[in-house]
Amino acid sequence: MESFPAIAATLEQISPRLRRLREKKNISLAELSGTTGISKSTLSRLESGQRKPSLELLLPIAAALAVPLDEIVAAPQIVDPRMPQEPSRSNGRVIVPLSRSQGEPKAFKLIIPATETEPVPRTHAGYEWLYVLSGSLRLILGDYDLVLGPGEVAEFDTQHSHWFGSSGRGSVEVLSLFGKQGERIHVRARSKQPADAPPRRQHPKRTT
Repeated sequence: MESFPAIAATLEQISPRLRRLREKKNISLAELSGTTGISKSTLSRLESGQRKPSLELLLPIAAALAVPLDEIVAAPQIVDPRMPQEPSRSNGRVIVPLSRSQGEPKAFKLIIPATETEPVPRTHAGYEWLYVLSGSLRLILGDYDLVLGPGEVAEFDTQHSHWFGSSGRGSVEVLSLFGKQGERIHVRARSKQPADAPPRRQHPKRTT
């Protein structure tokens, strides 16, 4: 039966750890062999990874080196699966980074307050993908004025004049992916228009 990855990784670390501990104590293989009764060739193979470690071998070695057994056999560590979250604030918005790597695209969770309703369009290089988690998001993209609800998505070239914020119906939580790579915009939303205006279909311009 195959070992779990964490256990296999721990076993692989025993050999170099043994060598480092022995050298730190300034003890030769011959001296360690004489103290433990384990042959020099077996110790050498153990340190090079050619011999599988066992308690029968490790216990006398730990005693001879005067170190706890857990210094030789460290328990597998469970890595915290939670993403680092160090929120920052910008113009009233809370920005939570979700990406571990330095590459692109970058992932963020944005919390936009209900007061962020005044459009301030801008342009810059890149592409952005937005997914509305909760609330009502207003997106202005060129000539389009759209409202997106929970579960709706927009993807666009940020070189086009754009702005997004609250529609005025409360705060909004948005998942944002931003980077140099992107595709055409995909939205399922309605345009803001007077209540008495006839319904009309709108399609964002396709970008290349």
